[in-house]
Amino acid sequence: MRQTIRLLALMLWLLLPTVPGLAEDKATIQKNVDVAAAINSGKEAADYAANAYTPYVFIMAPNGKLIVHPSLANEYFQEKAEPVYEALLKATSEGIWVSYFWKGAEKQSYVRKTNTDLIVGSGQ
Repeated sequence: MRQTIRLLALMLWLLLPTVPGLAEDKATIQKNVDVAAAINSGKEAADYAANAYTPYVFIMAPNGKLIVHPSLANEYFQEKAEPVYEALLKATSEGIWVSYFWKGAEKQSYVRKTNTDLIVGSGQ
C-alpha cells in the first residue's frame, strides 16, 4: 500500500510542472529571482522588499543571515530552519530548483547565487 502511495506521489510530482497554472507559477518564481542579475549589476540587496513579489523573495548572505525576508530579516536561516538552509546552499549562479521539508510539507524554491555569493530565492 505504501509503495502504491509513493508511486502515485512520484507521478503527481512529475506531472505537476505540465499543469499550465503551475508552470506559470514556476516561471513567475524564476523571474522574481532574476533580481540576482540586478544585484550583480550593483543594486543593493537591502533595497529589495520581500513582499513586493508574489511569492515573496528572500536574500541570504553567505553566512546564513537573511538580508531580505518578510518575517526573518536579520536572523540566521541555519538557526531557524536548518533543512531549508542546507537546501539553499545548493544555489548556483545559473539558478536551480531545490526541495526540502518544512513544517511537515515538501516545499520547492528556486535559488540563484549572485557574484558576491548572496543567495536569492523564492518558492512555493
